[in-house]
Amino acid sequence: MTIAVQAPSERAARLRSLSLELTTRCQFTCPGHCYAEAGPTQGHGSMTDDDWRRVIDEAAVLGTDTVQFIGGEPTLHPAFTGLVHHALGHGLRVRVYSNLFRVRAEHWALYARPDVRLATSYYSSDPAEHDRITGRRGSQDSTRANLIEAVRRSIPVRVAVIGSGERAEQARAYLLRLGVKDVTVSPVRAVGNAAAPSVVPSTSQLCGRCADGKAVVLPDGRVAVCEIDRFLTGGSVKDGSLAAVLSSPRWRQLAAGIPRSAGPCPPDCSPNDDSCGPSSGDTCDPADG
Repeated sequence: MTIAVQAPSERAARLRSLSLELTTRCQFTCPGHCYAEAGPTQGHGSMTDDDWRRVIDEAAVLGTDTVQFIGGEPTLHPAFTGLVHHALGHGLRVRVYSNLFRVRAEHWALYARPDVRLATSYYSSDPAEHDRITGRRGSQDSTRANLIEAVRRSIPVRVAVIGSGERAEQARAYLLRLGVKDVTVSPVRAVGNAAAPSVVPSTSQLCGRCADGKAVVLPDGRVAVCEIDRFLTGGSVKDGSLAAVLSSPRWRQLAAGIPRSAGPCPPDCSPNDDSCGPSSGDTCDPADG
């Protein structure tokens, strides 16, 4: 199915940042944390490489500033490097949210570019606890080693410590000692693997800035208002254009129905580097860049 890239209509929502969830495959399972319910046995979804390139083309036409590649682990998608270069070719800024379990040489070269930013999650300064949370033995050793390598290469990394309380603050202090300069603490949200089976998906876990100049394309082409609450979808880029989804009555209805919150949103849903983080205490208006 060929879908022409459309110029934004007057009614289309302004899109400042777009997250592309390339895959739900990941080396980790994060049985009590992962909002995407990703894992080693998951697939890349039904979006083709051409589909992803078209969405990036449309995002550029819509005036998007930043494209964020997420997963799962986005670097496991076979077209990851090519898609990053495709976005950069449009003059877009790129942010890669990786678990940093494995980093290929070509990816280090990408992360060193001034128009690419890197982010990751961290769970504990204690290796055993960290590995228990990720469901993968040796995960903390690998992520820590690659954080140290990023610091050595002078590659800025934004790290979100997922948790709360004293242990989370200990992990934050530990990362700062390693030389990581941008470390925030984000609570575990009751979605995905962190939600009890009986819990009905709810907007109560959102920061209230979803669909406010941002959107997320999932591996099957559905367009969601936020990485966290993926049950709120307004259409599919497999069936039509991104502009058509963002200008649809369904999308406007979803955006209007999300309760505003005075609290900050976590790094997962604030792809621009100059947007807020939980440690700042600010609300999370879309960053102007």
